[in-house]
Amino acid sequence: MIVLAALRSALFVLWLLLTVVPVAIWVLIQSIFVRGDPVYWSCAFWLKLAIWGARVICGVRWRVQGQEHLPQQASGAVILLSKHQSTWETFAYPALMSHPLAYVFKRELLYIPFFGWAMARLDMIHIDRSKRSEAWSKVAAKGRRLAGKGVWVIMFPEGTRIPRGKVGDYKSGGTRLSIETGVPVVPIATTSARCWPRKSFLLRPGVVDISIGRPISPEGREPLEMMREVQAWIEAEMQRLDPEAYAAKA
Repeated sequence: MIVLAALRSALFVLWLLLTVVPVAIWVLIQSIFVRGDPVYWSCAFWLKLAIWGARVICGVRWRVQGQEHLPQQASGAVILLSKHQSTWETFAYPALMSHPLAYVFKRELLYIPFFGWAMARLDMIHIDRSKRSEAWSKVAAKGRRLAGKGVWVIMFPEGTRIPRGKVGDYKSGGTRLSIETGVPVVPIATTSARCWPRKSFLLRPGVVDISIGRPISPEGREPLEMMREVQAWIEAEMQRLDPEAYAAKA
């Protein structure tokens, strides 16, 4: 089984390489003439190809619950705060959501050939983690501007991919931005490590569950206290969605 999974995973990586080059070239050419949503959806098209390839080649399927908790109006801004276990959800969210997203991410990703070059053409928030105060100023300024345009800002409050069944250090940047902009946060739980573990390209067949929680208003809240509520919801939902990952702790 491991050998078969390795072969499928190698085919999947080949699929990513073969598809990212032409799409990235198209994005670079397209961005000379237009910016904004058309370029975003061209990038999202490649992400759809990526998760489609994971499903067809490696058997990684998904199911989503709670989509009714997302804003239904085109102008409704939110800050999405998601559990981060895998590369899969970074690919999947723009592919599965019908509204433009703006990730907060480390700027080193911009240097990845083709993939990063295309990302650089998007209106997102890339930060230098070594300059924390400067990074927060950039997140606050761009987050406020994007929220004002109705863009959904997405952040991973644990900051990095966390092993299955583990809890990272939830940082309050997302709730701090929510309070400063007056935009609600929406917590998201995802069990992506069940199929695509962190720091691995060995994908296993299975189902990734995505659960979207109810919006949490920032009115009258403090960042740390609000993030504790976000963490409590996400981690409780993770245990519900993936109980076997937490069985040893029970």
